Amino acid sequence: MLNRKTCNHLLSLTSLQPARDYVCDECIKTGDSWVHLRTCQTCGTTLCCDSSPNKHATKHFQASAHPVVASAEPGERWLWCYADEEMAEY
Repeated sequence: MLNRKTCNHLLSLTSLQPARDYVCDECIKTGDSWVHLRTCQTCGTTLCCDSSPNKHATKHFQASAHPVVASAEPGERWLWCYADEEMAEY
C-alpha cells in the first residue's frame, strides 16, 4: 500500500501496466535467459531484473528515464521507482 512518504513517481500512477508476456522482451531476441521480470509502468515493456545477466530493466531506465517498474512475477505485487530508489506494495 502506498503511504504519504511515497515518491511522486509512484503516487502519480493511476493504473498499472500488466506484463503482456512472461518473457524479457530483449533477452528473447538473443536467446538469453533471465531470472525475474519487471514491467515498465510508462511504456509496458517487460524486461529482466538485476539478478539476470543482462539487467535489461535497469538499462531501460537509464536509457529512457522511465522511473517505475512493477514485478511481473506471479503472486508479487510491488512497484520500484529507480529514480527515487523506493519500493511500494499494492
